[in-house]
Amino acid sequence: MRPLVEVSVFLISLLAPGVLYTMNNIPALQEPLPILGMGMVVLGFVLLLLLLAVQNKTKVDPLFYVFAEFSFTCMVGLTNALEQDGFISGFMGFYLKMGEPHLSTAYAVMMSYWEGVVHFSLFLVIIHRMFKGKSYRSLGLLWAGSSIAHQIVLIPGVVIGKYGSNIRPAFWRNVPFFLVPFWAAYLLFSRPREMPIVTADKIAAEQKKSLLSRPADLLLSLLILAAMAFSVFRGLVVLDCPLDTCFTYIYQYEPYLKDPVGFPRVMMLVYLFYALPLLTAFIYGLTTPGCSWMLDWTIFFAAAMAQSQWCHIGASLHSRTPFTYRVPADKWLPVITLNVFLAAVPTLLALRCLTDPAYFMKPVPKGQTNKEKKKN
Repeated sequence: MRPLVEVSVFLISLLAPGVLYTMNNIPALQEPLPILGMGMVVLGFVLLLLLLAVQNKTKVDPLFYVFAEFSFTCMVGLTNALEQDGFISGFMGFYLKMGEPHLSTAYAVMMSYWEGVVHFSLFLVIIHRMFKGKSYRSLGLLWAGSSIAHQIVLIPGVVIGKYGSNIRPAFWRNVPFFLVPFWAAYLLFSRPREMPIVTADKIAAEQKKSLLSRPADLLLSLLILAAMAFSVFRGLVVLDCPLDTCFTYIYQYEPYLKDPVGFPRVMMLVYLFYALPLLTAFIYGLTTPGCSWMLDWTIFFAAAMAQSQWCHIGASLHSRTPFTYRVPADKWLPVITLNVFLAAVPTLLALRCLTDPAYFMKPVPKGQTNKEKKKN
C-alpha cells in the first residue's frame, strides 16, 4: 500500500537538515555561487521526488507542487531558527556566512519559526484535503496572506537595511519565493467559494439592519479605526516625524522601530500604505451589505497580520536584537498589548465573517436551506 501523499511530503521535507549538514561540511560547496547552484539542484531533486510520489495520481492540482516545495524550505527555516537559538549546531554556519547573513537576525529567526511550524502544518493539512477531494481554499488563503506578508517585508528590508551592502547570490533565490505566492493567491481567489446557503429571508433581514443595530459589527468598526490610528502613528514614527509624541514612543517604548536591520521600518510602511487601505475597505464592507469579497479578504489579511506581528513582537524582545533596540522591560505591557491588539482585530473580523456570513452574501432564491451547499 502506497503511503499517503502528505506522509511522502513530510518525509521528503525531513531531508532538508541532512542537505544543510552535508553542505556545511564540504568546503567546495560553501562559496556564494555554488551555494546558489546547489540550492537550485536540491529544489529540482525535491520536485523529482514529488513527481514520483504522485505518479499514480490521474490528476494533480498544480498548487500541490507549490505547497510541497515550500514544505521543504520550511524545514530549512526551522533548522535555521533552532540553530540560531542554540538548540542545534553544525547546519547553517556556511549559509549565514556566504549565503544570506540576514537570516541570523531576530526577525528572520521568528519568521523561520513561523514557517517551520505554522506554514508546515498548513501545508500538510492542505495536501491531505487536496487528495481527499475536500476544499482547501480558505486554508490556502491563510498561507498566501502570511507568505506574501513576510516576503514584502523581508526582501525590501534586506535591501535597505544594514545587510544591503552584503547581498550574496543566494539572496536572489527569494525572487521565485516572492512571486509564486502571488500566483497561488490569484488561483485561489479565482476559484469558486464553497459555503452554506442562507435563506433569502434571513439574508434580507440581516442586510436591513443598520450598523447601530449590529453591536458586534459596530464594535469591530471601532476596533478597526483604532488599529488604523495606531498604524498611521507608527508609520509617522519610522518616517522620523518630529512630533514629541513620536520621539518619545520610538526612544522610550518601541526602540526596535529604529533597528538598522531595516525590517521594522519596512513593516510599518507596509502597514501604512497597504494595511491601512484594506482596513478602510473592511469598514466599508461592514456598513454596506452584500460585500461578498469580505469573506476571502478578511482571511487573507488576518493571516498576513498574524505573521507580521508574530515576527515583530518576537524580534523586539529576542536576545539577537541588540539590547538598545529591545522593548524596555518596564514598557512591555503597553507595547505588547498594542501589538497583540493589532494582530487580534483582523482575526476577530475574519471569524465574524466566517461564523455569520449572511450580511455579506448576495440574496439567494427563497426555499433554499442553510444546509445546502452552493458555489458562491
